[in-house]
Amino acid sequence: MFTILIGILKSVWFLLLEMSPYLLFGFFIAGVLNLIIPREKIYTHLSGNKLSSIIKASLLGVPLPLCSCGVIPVAAYLRKEGAGKGSTVSFLSSTPTTGVDSILATYSLLGPLFAIIRPIAAFFAGILSGSLTGILEKKQNVENIKPPEGNSCNICNIEGPHSHSFLEKIKNVFQYGFIELIDDAGKWILIGVIAGGIIGFIIPGDFIEQYLSNPLLAYPVMLLISIPMYICATGSIPIAAALILKGMTPGAGLIFLIAGPATNTATLAFVSGKLGKRILFIYLFSIIITSLLFGLIVDHIWKISGEDMNLITGGMKMLPIWLKTFSAILLSGLIIRALIKNLLLKFIRKNKEIIDMKGNYAVPDMTCQHCVNTIENALKPIQGIERINISLNDKLVQIDGEYDENNVITAIQKAGYSIEKKEES
Repeated sequence: MFTILIGILKSVWFLLLEMSPYLLFGFFIAGVLNLIIPREKIYTHLSGNKLSSIIKASLLGVPLPLCSCGVIPVAAYLRKEGAGKGSTVSFLSSTPTTGVDSILATYSLLGPLFAIIRPIAAFFAGILSGSLTGILEKKQNVENIKPPEGNSCNICNIEGPHSHSFLEKIKNVFQYGFIELIDDAGKWILIGVIAGGIIGFIIPGDFIEQYLSNPLLAYPVMLLISIPMYICATGSIPIAAALILKGMTPGAGLIFLIAGPATNTATLAFVSGKLGKRILFIYLFSIIITSLLFGLIVDHIWKISGEDMNLITGGMKMLPIWLKTFSAILLSGLIIRALIKNLLLKFIRKNKEIIDMKGNYAVPDMTCQHCVNTIENALKPIQGIERINISLNDKLVQIDGEYDENNVITAIQKAGYSIEKKEES
């Protein structure tokens, strides 16, 4: 038993060493993108169901490091502020499948072929789903859709002309990239790495090779596993890498990398509820077709290359061991910090009574700590607010102070969430 545990730990540590430098660099780039891309500028390019809007939505979604949970409020706000259904679905399809952090991590474990094909597949999925939705909704009236108002700052959410120091900008980059993103995705990265380590050590290679080396069996199995489960774009990489190294066809691995992050029960419920069942069918159809098509492409390229393992195994072998080790230790520390913080918050929320405050607002689509942080950051700039208490379990936002209620409602809606006032009993 002890030997097995040591073997699994070694396998997990190997995956961490290979992924960590790329993940950390990706999180840094994500922080920079969050700083320099004004949200309102994005929204203005996505109105209507024109092909140009759909292409822009897909292009914007590919580099953004949002998981399939974090993308939901953003997509909801895009829709509310004037994005057409086609653009919204395009954004929903392309964004969670990849991102700057996962592209680099994909290269570290799965090599150049996957690193190139994965963002192309994400872009294709966005175009396909958005175009089909646009065709279905071509009679939609978009004349009354209003453009977004104001231009809120990505650092402090305050509207109007003002500036921030270089130090504040750097702090924001690291706060978003290494704190907020890891708070949101750290658990799933850890689960992915541990699952990949267990698969790599315990499951016999001949078992995978016997049952999952045949695309006719491997493809539908990966789809059935991927569609209902929640896993982020980065957390799916070590699992796919371990299965491929054990003998699973690379195309099936790509199916898992596409369908896993793009679909889960929360996303499917959002698409059905906000956009309709016909759009849900288009969304699922597009993800499945994209997964199967690009899975076949990857397997074809791999076969005509003579099954060259260099195409589907980790790149950048020249990284020094000290850098890998330092990165693995740093990333582990950040993930552990995030896990401890989230556990403490969950404990506090569980034992925290709802207190008496001036304003009580139900936010039914608040689903995770990322949602809590987003809403809290949106409310902080509002003048007159003295205290904010957010209960994730009760999906309740409580506010105290002398504030304008319209500003509160607008801020929460602009963050992408629905809100309703709860009357005092």
